[in-house]
Amino acid sequence: MAELSTLARPYAKAAFEYARDAGELAAWEGQLATAAAVVADPAMAAVLGNPALTNEQQARTLTDVCGDALAAPARNFVSILADNKRLALLPEIYSQFALYKANQEKSVDVEVISAFDLDDAARDKIAAALGKKLEREVKVSTSTDESLLGGVLIRAGDLVIDGSVRGRLNKLAEAMNL
Repeated sequence: MAELSTLARPYAKAAFEYARDAGELAAWEGQLATAAAVVADPAMAAVLGNPALTNEQQARTLTDVCGDALAAPARNFVSILADNKRLALLPEIYSQFALYKANQEKSVDVEVISAFDLDDAARDKIAAALGKKLEREVKVSTSTDESLLGGVLIRAGDLVIDGSVRGRLNKLAEAMNL
């Protein structure tokens, strides 16, 4: 996994710097997301992994499948990846690009998992508290997991805050087993 990350980093950084300088961060993020989703499809991965295809044919196949979703600069980027045999890195490149973009915009995507549906007021309160703590604009997505019993589980990048009843019970069980 670390190897994919290491290999993808220079491509993600180059795409990010190009998009930032061109003022097209959102457009590039969408284009990379599309290309990454296409490459991640098992059927497409099998086609792109066919050794009978040249690098140019692989790039053309991918850009044809993506269609108008890729602008000319993104198509050139795909060609460069194909020439370097790095098309399989597109999902990781997209992931790193999104992180660069979030850092540039000082924003973070936060997932809040609760035992019950949260109302807008509770979601906004959590977003405000996390925004203050992380010093970033917080974009909250919510989901429910009844196995939490109560409380919330918050994931913001590498940060995980487990305020669930299930989490507290697990900690208590660990402490009692010492």
